[in-house]
Amino acid sequence: MPRQVLEESSLHPAIRDKVANLNADIVHNVQAAAASNPVLVVGMALNAPGRAARKALAAAGVPYHYLEYGSYFGQWRRRNALKMWTGWPTFPMIFVKGQLVGGANDLLKLIESGELKRLLGQ
Repeated sequence: MPRQVLEESSLHPAIRDKVANLNADIVHNVQAAAASNPVLVVGMALNAPGRAARKALAAAGVPYHYLEYGSYFGQWRRRNALKMWTGWPTFPMIFVKGQLVGGANDLLKLIESGELKRLLGQ
């Protein structure tokens, strides 16, 4: 089921470049990290679910890469680019083999069911 995204033809030509490139660097960083790390956690400082996700991965013996972008007090505009790109509304965002699997609660379900190990080919 594809999610709704405003078509480029519905953007005035004068703003297309701004829409395409606003905070694109953060999206490119996450894309590269998701492609080169089996498990990627994207979070922000002071975020309890992000800490819980990292703790659960460590307890399960699953290595992961962590990227942190700001906190509740800063960089929220930059993080919005990630929310717009993924369609996922909260942090952390967890990627397994390049696929967004959700947030901390979703990760815990994957760990508990054994699905995470299967996704990782273990």
